[in-house]
Amino acid sequence: MSETPETVVLLADDGTVIGEAPKATVHTADTPLHLAFSCHVFDPQGRVLVTRRALSKKTWPGVWTNSFCGHPAPGEDTVEAIARRAERELGLALTDVRVALPDFRYRAIDASGVVENEVCPVYTARASDDPRPAADEVAEWAWLDPVELRSAVAAAPFAFSPWLGWQLAAWQGGYTAESTGS
Repeated sequence: MSETPETVVLLADDGTVIGEAPKATVHTADTPLHLAFSCHVFDPQGRVLVTRRALSKKTWPGVWTNSFCGHPAPGEDTVEAIARRAERELGLALTDVRVALPDFRYRAIDASGVVENEVCPVYTARASDDPRPAADEVAEWAWLDPVELRSAVAAAPFAFSPWLGWQLAAWQGGYTAESTGS
């Protein structure tokens, strides 16, 4: 039995829904604005999960990034989409899912010319287990102290996804499990 192809929600510049399209056809050199989400997962010790994108990923293969990202399906609640992707991508069940940066939006172009163009609210969540990632999604993972993550991104921004750096910069008052509400 094959999986149903993912569909993304297309957006107008003001954020209103204008349609949908297969995910496989959206990420190109002329990617339309679409809805996504980003999630930062914290463990009971307050460390944040970072993942290295699989080398087979279409965009930013092999770079380190936030815990995971995804796209809510048309009509799907974002928190439900986060739970679905956490299980599929990382083998994790999450608790305390909360929006942290509701208005985050970005556009970035990777080295191959593929554009990410997303309205991408950022969430935090908690997990009590280590991830068991899908090989087609994640090459490596690590739990890091949030201060260590900020230092690593500042020292070598090229090793991380651009959206991770922008998200960390957008957090006001620091980036810890407590300050992000997780």
